[in-house]
Amino acid sequence: MTAPINILVVDDVPQNLIAIEALLARPGIALLKAASGAEALELLLVHEVALALVDVQMPNMDGFELAELIRGSERTRHIPLIFLTAASREPSYSFRGYEAGAVDFLYKPIDPKALTSKVNVFVELYQQKKQLSQQLDELRRALHMNEMFMAVLGHDLRTPLSVVMNGAMLLPMMTDHPKVAVTAQRIQSSARRMTSMVDQLLDLARIRAGEMQLKAAPQDIGQLCRTIADEFTVPERASRVHVEHSGDPVAPVDAGIFSQALSNLLGNALQHGEADAPVFVRIDGLAPERLRIGITNRGVIPADRLAHIFEPFQHRDGTRKSGQGLGLGLYTASTFVRAHGGDLAVASDAATGSTVLTVTLPRPNAPRMSDSGNGRSLQRQLA
Repeated sequence: MTAPINILVVDDVPQNLIAIEALLARPGIALLKAASGAEALELLLVHEVALALVDVQMPNMDGFELAELIRGSERTRHIPLIFLTAASREPSYSFRGYEAGAVDFLYKPIDPKALTSKVNVFVELYQQKKQLSQQLDELRRALHMNEMFMAVLGHDLRTPLSVVMNGAMLLPMMTDHPKVAVTAQRIQSSARRMTSMVDQLLDLARIRAGEMQLKAAPQDIGQLCRTIADEFTVPERASRVHVEHSGDPVAPVDAGIFSQALSNLLGNALQHGEADAPVFVRIDGLAPERLRIGITNRGVIPADRLAHIFEPFQHRDGTRKSGQGLGLGLYTASTFVRAHGGDLAVASDAATGSTVLTVTLPRPNAPRMSDSGNGRSLQRQLA
């Protein structure tokens, strides 16, 4: 059963309270009556109120003083106030009422139709507000359940995927049949892609929950880039990734998390760049206060995609094709870079036909993570 909507009526004349109750009473509406400002405040401590009808001229505490007290509390400051008054219609009088927080004035003798109409409007607004609040709570719960589902699903998929990959590695050893080797290679390729998707889902769940921890230490970024590049190299083919650096390549990062960011950026450049075109990784360590990593590939991102490229579930061409990832690579990379106090930017130039992803990391002598920042949560870094 739905709880009734409370309307507070404050008037020191009992007959006025009875008349307003008779006028407004209906199913779903509860009239809370107070004969003074003190009684009104006591009722507000206990009940949630959709609207307050307040008589201005009352002894001890007038309506203006009561309104100021209501507006001074975080719990009650958003309650709409309608003043009921038999005083003059002088502008200064009305101005004081609006300054105290009134949304309207009704002058006595009260027009029943006007009062009923105004009350109905605020009751409807209150119902809409409650409905929106309920929908927001349901949405939060659904998002929380979705994130939990992704985390559990990602975790539980790892074991069967590892079995599939190990089995695919053993298949060629069991027979010399060429079709078996081809099939095993396809299984391994698909399993690796699925593993990448699972990792991205787990990363997204950790980011949303703020559970990912940074353990930063000085790392040779050039070596990290070369290690990641080697992972994308097929044994029988020359590497498409060319790594070069100038200056000091060391910066304070969490090696594991930052390697994931580099892997996502390189994988994106290789997958979406022109087929067989080289990808250049240029590390600029000449500036003492920062280090820059530029990842360049052939191919242009459409202009309408650039503004949203680092949002989750986005793809460079705007659509998800079969065999592509989930569209989380650039999002997680951007989040991981920002967690290190850095920045990730993208530039795509139709004139040169190339796209550059630029990572900027702070150096030890620049404003960055605190010296005691080991183990800080990702959520705090992004706050």
